[in-house]
Amino acid sequence: MINPSASGWIDKFFIEQKFSKETVSKTTDSFYQKVRSTGFIYGHIIIFETVSPIETKGWFKEEISKVALLNTLYDVFCLTKEEISSENFIKETVDFYNQMNPQGFNLFKKILPKNSLSLTLEKIIDERVQTNDTIISKNFSHLVTNALLFIDVVAFRQYLIHGVIPEKYLKKIEETIVNIVTLALKIKSNKSQYDDLLIKLFEASIRYSKFSRVPVQNLETLQLDYFTSELEKYYLIDIAGMALWSDGIIENNEAYFLHSLAETVSISDTFVTQSIESTNEFIIKYKKEIPYFNYSNPVKHFYDQTTQSVVTLVSRNKSRLIKEIVQSKELMLLLAYSTRRDLDEKEKKKVKKQLLDICKTIPSLTIFLLPGGSLLLPILIKFIPTLLPSAFNENLEDIE
Repeated sequence: MINPSASGWIDKFFIEQKFSKETVSKTTDSFYQKVRSTGFIYGHIIIFETVSPIETKGWFKEEISKVALLNTLYDVFCLTKEEISSENFIKETVDFYNQMNPQGFNLFKKILPKNSLSLTLEKIIDERVQTNDTIISKNFSHLVTNALLFIDVVAFRQYLIHGVIPEKYLKKIEETIVNIVTLALKIKSNKSQYDDLLIKLFEASIRYSKFSRVPVQNLETLQLDYFTSELEKYYLIDIAGMALWSDGIIENNEAYFLHSLAETVSISDTFVTQSIESTNEFIIKYKKEIPYFNYSNPVKHFYDQTTQSVVTLVSRNKSRLIKEIVQSKELMLLLAYSTRRDLDEKEKKKVKKQLLDICKTIPSLTIFLLPGGSLLLPILIKFIPTLLPSAFNENLEDIE
C-alpha cells in the first residue's frame, strides 16, 4: 500500500497498479465520466479509478488529492499520447509543470537528487494540492482549490498536443470559470448562504489571474469560442451546475442558463441533463462530507477539520509519541494533574513547551511548529489521555 506522504510513492504507485492499454481511457467521454464519478471535478474525491483498489482510510484529504491528481494526469496522458509509459509520463509532467510555474510559486524549495524525476514530481504534486500557507486558512478554502485542479489536467492536455502551454491559456480558463460562476450566481433564483462563500473561495483559490469584481453582462462577452476541447466545455458546464445547485432544485431560468452555456460552446442538451443529474446525485450523497456545504458554523467546522487532522497524525506516530512522553517525567506529572484539575498558566506553558520539543523530534508532527500550529496543541493535549496505554493511566493514580 502506498503512503503519499513518504518519499517514493509515485514509483510505488506505478509498480502496484500495472497499467495496460486495456485499463486506461479510450475516449474523451469515457475519461471525463470516470473523472467526474471520482468527485475530482467537484473537489471532493471519494474513490480512485485504478487497476488495483487503493484503501484511503486514515488518509488526509491532501494525500487523497495527490494520488487523484497523479492518476488523472496519467490517464489524460495515455488518452492524448496513446501510450502507457510511466517514465515518459513523469518526464512530460515535470516539463509541463516547469513551464506552467506561476510567478511566486516555488516548486523546488529543496534540492532533489539529480535525475530523480519521480521525486521531483512528488514535490510538485505536493505543492499543487496545498491550498494556503497557514493551517487555519487551509481548512477554509481547499474545496474550490482542489476543484480547480482540473485546470492542470486540461492544460496538460494542451501541452501534450502542442509541446507548449498556449500563451495565457491558464489565465484565460481561470478567468472564464470565475466569470461563469459569477453569472450563474447572478441568475440563481434561490439565493443561499453558500453563494457569497463560493465567490470568496474562488477569490482565495485563483493562481494565474487577478480576481475582478467587475460585473459580467452575459455569456457572449466571455469569448467562449477560445475553448475547443470537449473536456474544457464539459468542465465549464459542470462547474456552473455546481454553483447553481440548491438542494436539488434547478429552476427554469437556471436550467436555461446551463443549456444556453452548452449551446454557446456547442455541447448537446443531453450532456446538460446528465450534468444536472450527476451533480445533484453526487452532492446529495456526499453533502455532509463536503466542507463547502458545512459552513453554517465556521468555528465548529475548523475545529472538526483540525481535530481529525491531529487524531490522524498522532495515531500514525503513536508508538514514538508515547515513548517520548513516558521519558519526560515532568510532562507525565503535568498531564496527570490536568485530568484532575485545571493547570495554572505556568504549568500550561510548560506542557506546551515540552510537547513542542517532542514534536520537533518527530518529522510528521512538525505541523505543530508551523504558523498557527500552536492553536492545535489544545486538541493534541485533549487527545493524549485516550492515546496512552491503560497501565500508564492507572499509574497516574499514584503520582499526586
